[in-house]
Amino acid sequence: MKPVLQLALDFVDLRRALKVAREAVEGGVDWLEAGTPLIKSEGLDAVRALRKEFLKHTIVADMKVMDAGRVEVESAAKAGANIVDVLGAASDATIRECIEAGKNYGAEIIVDTIAIDQVVERATEIEAMGANYVSVHIAIDEQMLGVKPFDKLTKVVQAVHIPVAVAGGINSETAAAAVKAGAAIIIVGGAISKARDAKKAAQEMKKAIRTKTRIKSDLYKRVSLPDIRKVLEKVSTPNLSDAMHRGGDLRDIRPITQGLKMVGPAVTVRTYPGDWAKPVEAIDAANEGEVIVIDAGGAGPAVWGELATHSSLQKRLAGVVIDGAIRDTIEVRELRFPAFAKLIMPTAGEPKGFGEIGVPVRVGGVRVGPGDWLVGDDDGVIAIPKEKAVEFTNRAMDVLEKENRIRKEIQEGGTLSSVTELLRWEKH
Repeated sequence: MKPVLQLALDFVDLRRALKVAREAVEGGVDWLEAGTPLIKSEGLDAVRALRKEFLKHTIVADMKVMDAGRVEVESAAKAGANIVDVLGAASDATIRECIEAGKNYGAEIIVDTIAIDQVVERATEIEAMGANYVSVHIAIDEQMLGVKPFDKLTKVVQAVHIPVAVAGGINSETAAAAVKAGAAIIIVGGAISKARDAKKAAQEMKKAIRTKTRIKSDLYKRVSLPDIRKVLEKVSTPNLSDAMHRGGDLRDIRPITQGLKMVGPAVTVRTYPGDWAKPVEAIDAANEGEVIVIDAGGAGPAVWGELATHSSLQKRLAGVVIDGAIRDTIEVRELRFPAFAKLIMPTAGEPKGFGEIGVPVRVGGVRVGPGDWLVGDDDGVIAIPKEKAVEFTNRAMDVLEKENRIRKEIQEGGTLSSVTELLRWEKH
């Protein structure tokens, strides 16, 4: 089977899904999928609309059937679906019923192995039942943790003879690897549907699949821990706040210098107001790229100034965050060092040596532990718990990607309210 490019339209409103589908079809997308969010929001009218407008294209209904296989396959097929998606976690009886119904109503069946541990074993069982395709699928929430599908894909391709689909954060850099691993159906979502130019994104994806060549992309990637700094340098603190469900914001902590970005893991310091001994000692304890985070009780006198900033630059530190006071702000700005503080005042305290380094602190009302990640920009500072750093980093990139698409639709003449159909989604 020649590799197929399938676009997953995982929208919640049909108008936006159709707009992206039109662009993507011009770029060479082969199959169009009414994604599960779209079907849950719009019902099978989404499948009907795709069938009506794209008569020559294969339409996939991502029903994720788990029960009542016959009625769900029948209704999707009658709505115009060529292929219906069934969950591999469903009972054998349900899967067999879906396959039988598909034969009756002219639809093929793809079985999705999302959330299945023993993927190879289940894939062979699915093939034996008579399914037309099997899908190796990494869930979006797993993608946010940096999980990738390729190890499972290779094993499934070697184990079965039916065409294998792959889904799970595929972009123009990884599509070629999917083809080389044996995937016959490359299912792409955000790398096309969130692109400012979906036609161009589809063209690049088709080229990557056809030539088995890696095409560089700055977006649509989901990273693991070693690479999160690169992503955090791209996203904004508002992106992160949205990704963290409006959390992580260090209240009343503001940038001393506009236009600087700070990213790094925390070296935490607890000190008394005005006691600058431990903050200065923390500079020696910190490593390149780390952020000094100081809990000074939210009060003055200052515990940081020009000389501490010079020292931090020598150590190549990423910045400082102070729940307390800073001084020498003219010099700090001239040095272009990312500094964030609650207060500015000219008076410094005394180096008494009270406090600790490397302990949990509370800064801006948020608990920050050693190794938690800090991101600061003109809007303020966000603290990311280290155990959730990979997930929230990837979710923030997802927010940025979605906003890029919305921004493009606004520039084409829409408004934020009209593009997002705001009134429709208000609570009643």
